[in-house]
Amino acid sequence: MSKGAESRIAGRRTASATPFDAVIAAHADALTRQLARVGHRLTPPATRRELRRFPTGEAARLIGITDAYLRQLILSDEELEPEKGPAGRRQFTLEQINDVRRRLARTRPAYLRHRRDGEHLQVLAVTNVRGRSGKTTAAAHLAQYLALQGFRVLAVDLDPQAALSGLFGCRPELDVGVSQTLYGAVRRDGGERPLSALVRPTHFPGIDLVPGHLELMACEHGAVPESLVGRVAAALAGVSTDYDVVVVDCAAQLGGLTLGALCAATGILVTVQPQMLDLAGMSGSLRMTADLLGAVRAAGGDLRHDFLRYLVTRYEPHDGPQTQIVGLLRALFGEQVMTHAVPLSAAIAEAGASGRTLYEAGRESLNRQTYDRTVEALDAVNAEIAGQIAQAWGRAA
Repeated sequence: MSKGAESRIAGRRTASATPFDAVIAAHADALTRQLARVGHRLTPPATRRELRRFPTGEAARLIGITDAYLRQLILSDEELEPEKGPAGRRQFTLEQINDVRRRLARTRPAYLRHRRDGEHLQVLAVTNVRGRSGKTTAAAHLAQYLALQGFRVLAVDLDPQAALSGLFGCRPELDVGVSQTLYGAVRRDGGERPLSALVRPTHFPGIDLVPGHLELMACEHGAVPESLVGRVAAALAGVSTDYDVVVVDCAAQLGGLTLGALCAATGILVTVQPQMLDLAGMSGSLRMTADLLGAVRAAGGDLRHDFLRYLVTRYEPHDGPQTQIVGLLRALFGEQVMTHAVPLSAAIAEAGASGRTLYEAGRESLNRQTYDRTVEALDAVNAEIAGQIAQAWGRAA
């Protein structure tokens, strides 16, 4: 061997003397410090987000009264006077809409959607082990729909990619520190914190958030998945008095946290994209889910599910093959396939491109016909789920 070759080999040995795990850790620390120094310059802080205001007609519809009655309430109570938009039309914030609900509930409690004595916390786990199934879109719009109806909602992001957190204005790479996700409440190494300390408000009144982050992947390493099951339920129980509904956006894998969420859930929503490729993998994932839940039950786990529903997403009703697949699902699963579906819509994509949901965007910022048609479909989907919640509570839908 030539001296030059020996020198190159020696050089490689010297360069790799430090284990690569230590090298990677050092790189991570260096990058974290650099981002802390220049992150806000490279990625400017997000402007303070506010939910849009609602015209009188939309506000009245959300409350469940007529336009005329809402105008009468405004005239009879100066504290209810909303702001006026550029055209001189009244515009209500969601806080003002909720204030009207509270006032009306003094004589008719049904105007206030909060849980009543004896009604248990609803935990809705939105799940699918395949990516790009519309899971996060469905979870975000469901959480916001429920908040618009007056429910107190906690959104929990269990996906390390944290797409749900992004829709609520949270930038995990800059805004989420160590143990500020659900991981911080379920870890058992002395660094755990109560979930109440991890909850953060959002720009959407009525919704708080437990954000996602890559650190959630730590739950799948070094911890026995079964040991996480009870911890997730216990963490949610710690904040149960503050909320009516918890919407959990599960990770696209059957890990410990997803299993914990499914076991803690009172309602399970499985998103299904009507494509043969998705159906092909669905059988195996359902079998694995059933086996894991069965093992938890056999071990003494207390599973109390009120409902299971399959939610068709990214649906094109004029597509023949998709219609056939939906028909097949209904034939196999009956009423557990939801009547309404989340459509494949340019309006949802346009709103998502700007980091918003369709409920936030408002019809004035998009094609109005497309917007109205898509919102009508989303409202139908979410009203159907709200009906299941009401039924679980023993209320009229």
